[in-house]
Amino acid sequence: MHRTCIDEKVERVDSYVKARGEAKYVADINLSGMLYARMLRSTVARARIKEVRMPSLPDGYYYIDASCIPEGGENALWMISKDWRCFASGDVRYVGETIGLFVGPSREVLYCLEKNTQVIYEEEESIITIDEAIENKKKPILEKDNVICSLSCQKGEDMEGLFRSADMVLTETIETGFQEHVHLETNSAIITMEGDKYVYYISCQCPFYVRKSVAGILSIPVEDVIVRQCTTGGAFGGKEHFPDVLAGPLLVAEYKIRKPIKLVFSREEDMLYSVKRHPAKMIYSSAIKDGKLIATEAKVYYNAGPYLSGSYVVLQRGVFHANGVYNIPNSHVEGYGMCTNTFPSDAFRGFGAPQTLFAIEMHMNHIAHRLKVDPVEFKKSMFLKKNDLTITNGHIVEEVMLSEMLDKVAAASDYWKKSKQYGWGNGKAIGMSFYNHGGAFTGNGEQAIIKAHARLVKTGDRVKIEVGSTEMGQGLNTILRKIAAAVLEIPMENVDYPNPDTNVVPDSGPTAASRSTMIVGRLIERCALEMKERWNEGNFSVEKEYEHPEGHPWDQETFQGDAYLGYGWGCCAVELEVDRITNEVKVLGIWSSHEIGKAIDELIVHGQINGGIVQSLGYASMEKMENKNGHFSASSMSDYVIPTSMEFPHQEYFIQDNPYPWGPFGAKGMGELVFNGADAAYIDALERAIGKEITRIPMPVEDIEGVINA
Repeated sequence: MHRTCIDEKVERVDSYVKARGEAKYVADINLSGMLYARMLRSTVARARIKEVRMPSLPDGYYYIDASCIPEGGENALWMISKDWRCFASGDVRYVGETIGLFVGPSREVLYCLEKNTQVIYEEEESIITIDEAIENKKKPILEKDNVICSLSCQKGEDMEGLFRSADMVLTETIETGFQEHVHLETNSAIITMEGDKYVYYISCQCPFYVRKSVAGILSIPVEDVIVRQCTTGGAFGGKEHFPDVLAGPLLVAEYKIRKPIKLVFSREEDMLYSVKRHPAKMIYSSAIKDGKLIATEAKVYYNAGPYLSGSYVVLQRGVFHANGVYNIPNSHVEGYGMCTNTFPSDAFRGFGAPQTLFAIEMHMNHIAHRLKVDPVEFKKSMFLKKNDLTITNGHIVEEVMLSEMLDKVAAASDYWKKSKQYGWGNGKAIGMSFYNHGGAFTGNGEQAIIKAHARLVKTGDRVKIEVGSTEMGQGLNTILRKIAAAVLEIPMENVDYPNPDTNVVPDSGPTAASRSTMIVGRLIERCALEMKERWNEGNFSVEKEYEHPEGHPWDQETFQGDAYLGYGWGCCAVELEVDRITNEVKVLGIWSSHEIGKAIDELIVHGQINGGIVQSLGYASMEKMENKNGHFSASSMSDYVIPTSMEFPHQEYFIQDNPYPWGPFGAKGMGELVFNGADAAYIDALERAIGKEITRIPMPVEDIEGVINA
């Protein structure tokens, strides 16, 4: 019998069924008597609804809207707050807001019903951009202004005096755009009844989020809603809160109709009418004295859309990562979530950190340019170290190994030689970036809010994992099995991990925030350690609850203390060449090093690194999603370009070992970390190649000419 060893590379347990097309997704599920649903959505960004004119409904067809919510129910989806409505009622606040739901047996008929329905609006002036929201010259979306959430942090003091004494002050505005998730499987859900329970089959990251979000619509206990996560074809954060937007209207429809109902988005619907990465505008101002950075002030603005959803916690992470990997002795950062009439923004891999990490990296580069020193040399002098103060006046708790990681990447890429050889504006260049990502929920989130539980069940010689954490392509299905099997010294084949069912498994928290291996994996490890001691007792189960390490204070009211108990760390170098006639960019090499504590499985880590870096390079170079008058400009993969294996060369990667004391076998999170830095390395190289500083992304080929001629 083969015993599992944590250091061996294993095949992903779901690889064959997915490669052979045998995995069943929501779209593949058909229930007896099932009907289909199609959303009626707003076509304007901001307006009063005067009338909905629809054709006569054929027999067996239904129209569901806010008026169908029973007395005592709420027209609200409970995400982090309850401000996102299940159905638009009285007014609409963004293009694509759900006004109603058509339900019936034929998708073709539903399409015709929706296309032949006319919504009569009294339009109001919409607020689309961050600048429009800041200016507050139009009628504000909120009572007085357009600030939907805000926070600030300060480290050090006497910022005014430090800026007065500076030899040089650099102030610049850096902007990032929307980004589409492009998960291979579009958003989808089915609802049915089992007895008096409402049951979902759904593509989602967080089954317990869905249950909590929708129960109040019918004013029923959360236990009366059962969520069964189905095989999920990618998410990247796009299926964290957004599945609630499908689940809410479906619940009202099921309450009225009492037949199984399926709602599956087309690719066009998914691109036009789903959440995106928050666009950001970041104004950095730094004081430099005697060649050293002594103080930085930053104002960070994220475009939230008209509903809060996850924007406040996304903004928090952006603010807490605003200094990047650098020990800036004095800093003040203000963060604002701006209310607009664009489709609400929400979670996306990196969860707010990529925006500010890109900004601080470019800002540090531009300071170095003015000091006439190599940007990497300048940055290296300011790397955080163990026990250094963070922006929240907490401490870095681990040994920071960025210098060692830099040495490996620099040697592999020949950075120091190429940096001098290529120079500035010569068409060919190499750039480098440094980044981190705080693991798990911010501050007291894990112990005060999530309170994760996990359970192992032993039946004979088999063990079943029961958690609410979901496999969405990142390899968790394999990782948790491997952790349990390695501790128990049994074959992985003897460990089962079915998709979560909220009626069966304990709530282990959302599959988000780079917490699944670090937090839930640790719970599984603890369960397995006890089970190993009791193995001969027969059939039994072991359940564990999250325990927060002692000695790491956090004040949620003031955002002071240890925001994260561990960071992942990264370093990435990108070499490229720009065609002087066409401005086409050819990437010649990609090198990276990541410190994630301990790699539970190198094959899965390798896949995450490759995928995350390519996704980040797409964010920087080509993934342009414009929004005009509330309408996204791209509705297909023909007009929203994402990178393929043809765009970027083979990557060389290193994994820096640095075991983390509170993770399974020393592991930390990594799913978001690997996205957080390649964008800045690419733009660093691009601006060196063209001899012009760049302060916004994405930067597709057609935009490079404008930068050169500016």
